[in-house]
Amino acid sequence: MKGIFTAGVLDYFLEKELEFDCIVGVSAGAIHACSFLSKQKNRSRDITRKFIKDKRYCSLSNLRKSGDLFDAKFAYYDIPEKYFPFDHKTFNKSKTKFFVTVTDIVKGKAKHIQIKNFNNGEIEVIRASSSLPFIANNVKYKGKEYLDGGISEPLPLKKLEKEGYKKNVVVLTKPLGHKKRATKYHLVAKGKYKKYPMVPKLLKNRHISYNDDLDYILKEEEAGNVFVIRPSKNFIRRLSKNLNKLELAYNDGYEVAKKLYPKVIEFMRK
Repeated sequence: MKGIFTAGVLDYFLEKELEFDCIVGVSAGAIHACSFLSKQKNRSRDITRKFIKDKRYCSLSNLRKSGDLFDAKFAYYDIPEKYFPFDHKTFNKSKTKFFVTVTDIVKGKAKHIQIKNFNNGEIEVIRASSSLPFIANNVKYKGKEYLDGGISEPLPLKKLEKEGYKKNVVVLTKPLGHKKRATKYHLVAKGKYKKYPMVPKLLKNRHISYNDDLDYILKEEEAGNVFVIRPSKNFIRRLSKNLNKLELAYNDGYEVAKKLYPKVIEFMRK
């Protein structure tokens, strides 16, 4: 749910008709990037408003029944096909390269899959990128199994650099000074993911990989190679359903982007 800040940032960018040569999205960031590339302003916000408390969308009953906190069919098929139709035509016309980061749970490594057209099943890549361990099932795509990209490469700036982009804008969902702490989730994961021993290892070291990526971003920011957009403060927790706080986080994204926009443009013109 912290990704709703990103939705606010991207909606302001849509308002200003700002485009990028390449986007790498991870987890919720990948979901919101889809609406950005289809140029559907407010879509992510409105979906959250309408369905955040709908049990078909996100609920413990879903988790008990299917293993997915977010119902896969409702969230990834019914909503974009019936309730908030996704503009495939505009998305397919986009000249922006779009990569989505997922975690190969057999190899225990990040994989960046380019998304070009959702008509060939690539929506499963978006779902995989947002499928956190414990609250989502493994997602199969082209014979391999994946989970949330954030457990292997949470802040994939280096992917953009490998693609040849030397000036990049990074949208974070945590304020300046945040560091991820170690957890004990990996101990529980040893039982749940017996067939995938790399998953517990990734979870054990997740705070290290996140903080390393964050340190690298800070270094590149100081060097003038990266422009970072951050929330002004923490508004919500990962699985919050508090609509008022979600609105605050979204509005913060919009207002921060609005405030920083002249500097973003100046940075991109250099």
